[in-house]
Amino acid sequence: MLPGRRSTHGRRCQEARRRTAPTRAGEISVSATGRILGVDYGTVRIGLAVTDPERIIASPLATYERQNAEKDEQFFVELVRKQEVTQIVVGLPVHNDGRVGEKANEALQFGSWLTNVARVPVVYFDERFTTVEAESHLRGAGLSHRKRRERRDRVAAQVLLNAYLQAGCPSNYEPTSLGGEA
Repeated sequence: MLPGRRSTHGRRCQEARRRTAPTRAGEISVSATGRILGVDYGTVRIGLAVTDPERIIASPLATYERQNAEKDEQFFVELVRKQEVTQIVVGLPVHNDGRVGEKANEALQFGSWLTNVARVPVVYFDERFTTVEAESHLRGAGLSHRKRRERRDRVAAQVLLNAYLQAGCPSNYEPTSLGGEA
């Protein structure tokens, strides 16, 4: 971006939100403003990134080591409250051809759980190659293997969230087919 120019990411997100269909009874509506939490889902570790309130940039936040359902719930409820999160984007690890496999189904279940405990809307976004891109960035920074491993998940969440912002904050990602295995 050129000096003195403002990014249009936040505006694109707000415009995309205005085009979103109204929610059905009982659903949580997607806000056009506020911080977005990016989630790189894993069964052991979850990478987290967050946007600024204007939804212009995403920054790596933390890597959460999963514990048990009760502690996980406490962590995410508190995180959403402290960061003033109004929306969550969960990375959907679909196959190269767009089909949903076992890991993507786990991410979908996790997103559904997050909606229930955090009481903010969750959308899904294609996360193919985010970990590879994150690893590439970390290698380029000259970090040791240990430091790369410590940061990989949160940087992958940042890559996911930046891609979501670049795409104009679509209301949801539609994979080719649900439940398909490679």
